[in-house]
Amino acid sequence: MRLIDTLRFARDAATGYPVRTTLSVLAMSIGVAAVVILTALGDGARRYVVGQFSSIGTNLVIVLPGRSGTGGFNPANAITSTPRDLTVDDAAALKRAPAVHRLAPLAVGTSEISYGGRLREIMVAGSTRDFVAIRNFDLLQGDALPDEDWNRGSPVALIGAKIRSEMFGNAPALGRLIRVGDRRLRIIGILKPTGQGLGMNTDELVIVPVSVAQSLFNSNTLFRILVEARSREAIPQARDEVLAILKQRHRGEEDVTVITQDAVLATFDKLLGALTLAVAGIAAISLAVAGILVMNVMLVAVTQRTGEIGLLKALGAPARTIRLAFLSEAAMLSSVGALLGYLLGQGGAFAIRQAFPVFPAYPPDWAVIAALLTALSTGLLFGVMPARRAAQLDPVLALMKH
Repeated sequence: MRLIDTLRFARDAATGYPVRTTLSVLAMSIGVAAVVILTALGDGARRYVVGQFSSIGTNLVIVLPGRSGTGGFNPANAITSTPRDLTVDDAAALKRAPAVHRLAPLAVGTSEISYGGRLREIMVAGSTRDFVAIRNFDLLQGDALPDEDWNRGSPVALIGAKIRSEMFGNAPALGRLIRVGDRRLRIIGILKPTGQGLGMNTDELVIVPVSVAQSLFNSNTLFRILVEARSREAIPQARDEVLAILKQRHRGEEDVTVITQDAVLATFDKLLGALTLAVAGIAAISLAVAGILVMNVMLVAVTQRTGEIGLLKALGAPARTIRLAFLSEAAMLSSVGALLGYLLGQGGAFAIRQAFPVFPAYPPDWAVIAALLTALSTGLLFGVMPARRAAQLDPVLALMKH
């Protein structure tokens, strides 16, 4: 039997029983679509989180007050160690670190903003001129904070796009005086709208000089110090230098936590990558179920086509040709189901992206390829038994049953 005849035999077998064929193809397509959609969700979550952390800046080393983690108990430290807050002077001392490109002290709190009878609560970030550049903020109008003594900040402010529209409507905002808490500040810049990111909506943010923020909050401590290393390769060196300087300033105590952006990204990337693999494995179970359904369908096909098999063998068709004919039918069902499932999965991922535009729900290439190959191999694997059974039929008995 020629290859074209074998394929025609498989095609006729599939189209001869449309309901049975449709169910087999549908089962396989659901399995592939599940893999594509679930991995798109998992990998989309990974890309979203990584993108959010990447958007806070480049080559960042973040200094937090207080020591996270545990160590051995030292009775001397228990008596003499007292937690120290981060100060503006601590931040200024980090400028001398060779691996540090620039840095920005950060004091954060909430306050009220008022203008022309309008009043609302806002988040205030006190920092320096480099804060806008380190955080990759873009200005819609005006300029960043002035480059001046950190301990004597000018009464100026940058405001987010939403605050600008709520407070001033269509009227110009630059140069206007607003009241933040008990301070009168002049608007010198307006941030471009960016929306929510890592718990901070920059459209509702007011940025002021760090000394002004500390005066508003009646505190001389810092929330964070954002340090930008000179390059990606210099991040570990910058981290070590920052720790060494602060340890020296804090009388030999390592009472701060220094984390790097790369470390945070790597951790989330690993966790969400494992999640993607897990959901892919769960979805792949449905492919195994679909393969079993294909096997059952093929076993029924062997019973229904006993006469044809007997006739082929009586005409001299070898067992290998019979096996190939039934494996071709299994491969055809699996291939059509895999292709349909791929299209359904891509359609589902597209629908998710349309519903949630900020969520990059794109299935990874490896998942798509793995799903298609698994569907095909599963169909062939579970088609082996029915094919062998058909090949082992005795031609005389097969014709008698027919």
